[in-house]
Amino acid sequence: MLKQTLSLFAMAAAALAADAWPQFRGADSTGVSEDKGLPEKWSSTENVAWRVDIPGNGWSSPVVWGDRIFLTTVISKEDKEPPKKGLYFGGNRTAPADEHRWLVYCIDFKTGKTLWEREVHRAVPAFSRHLKNSFASETPVTDGERVYFYFGNVGIFVFDMDGKPAWSQKWGPFNTRFGWGTAASPVLDEGRVYVVNDNDDGSFLAALDKKTGKQIWRVERDEKSNWATPYIWKNGRRTEIITPGTTRIRSYDLDGKPLWQLGGMSSITIPTPFSKFGLLYVTSGYVGDQVRPVFAIKPGATGDISLKAGESSNASVAWFLPQAGPYNPSPIIVGDHYYTLFDRGFLTCHDAKTGKEIYGKVRIDPAAAAFTSSPWAYNGKVFALSEDGDTFVIQPGPEYKLLAKNTLDEMCMATPAIAHGSLIIRTASKLYRIGGK
Repeated sequence: MLKQTLSLFAMAAAALAADAWPQFRGADSTGVSEDKGLPEKWSSTENVAWRVDIPGNGWSSPVVWGDRIFLTTVISKEDKEPPKKGLYFGGNRTAPADEHRWLVYCIDFKTGKTLWEREVHRAVPAFSRHLKNSFASETPVTDGERVYFYFGNVGIFVFDMDGKPAWSQKWGPFNTRFGWGTAASPVLDEGRVYVVNDNDDGSFLAALDKKTGKQIWRVERDEKSNWATPYIWKNGRRTEIITPGTTRIRSYDLDGKPLWQLGGMSSITIPTPFSKFGLLYVTSGYVGDQVRPVFAIKPGATGDISLKAGESSNASVAWFLPQAGPYNPSPIIVGDHYYTLFDRGFLTCHDAKTGKEIYGKVRIDPAAAAFTSSPWAYNGKVFALSEDGDTFVIQPGPEYKLLAKNTLDEMCMATPAIAHGSLIIRTASKLYRIGGK
């Protein structure tokens, strides 16, 4: 009976993996899909099931459930300054003076037609953003009953699958470091929606009832601005809420009580944690820091598990790399290999179980020097999307091998979604459904 039950759970999980991409980097936050027959070759015209224009600005990723795609955008009349590619100083901007409209969309997976759209907020922004950020950078999350749209400096807005409002909460605005704005996405688990908002006014982690929006608990965080999405780590011993931060990586139990903490992060934290092989992988890598760590953490930790000077492991940290963390993209594991995509266009490979280097920094392409979206994998291949709109197809293994390049000819910073044998890519002005014909 137990074996039959486990088999049914496995079948349900496989079906969800193929038919849904419910949050940033997929259901398990790894960016890996086991869906078969996914596209490996495309352009702005080749192998395109459809493409549609998306008004306004937004770098949130699309999410998919069944025959519906959800995403966010913010529209203004005067905000026409395009972002520059790559890493640079001088992206700070003052708050705009014109009225903006915060919109959420539901798009038909088969046709690309808009099934419904809702305006959730209209105002002159009381806060600024970095030139490369947007006012719609947080990725929504869905459970197939409701979809949760979150804007870190406005609030959370929840609808059923047909666009009927369920509940909403407005909060903020909050000051962020240098006025760069917000980006951390919400996550769902067991009847709750969890939100981390690390800002310069008062950072917090909150648990809300997903049906009503009622606050279950809220804990203050000794952090300033960060942009990392939290991760729900179900490790066999317990369920933990993992929150990367500049001061500490922190784990909380389901009542919001701290379980453990780990110091040694870089001064800006963006990549999303994930787990594999019974380990939790957490990293940060602000390019201006000497400390750009990768940690592989064992389950069952308690208290302060920070490494001492000169240590590369301890009872709770399986392995540690001091200068191997990326700035924006989240790493990925394919097979036994842990791949890191760096913003300036380099790729490294390490053994995921031991941290041993397989190969050091390899430039993906001499002309590709800017990457923000996180890599993904399927069909036994790794895909890396540059800000130029070029996707590089890479053969996993102990030696770097570039297989192909697919071009969309428009700036890209959102991480794609994968479902129904298709790849859903958001560019600066469009949404593409690639493959799956």
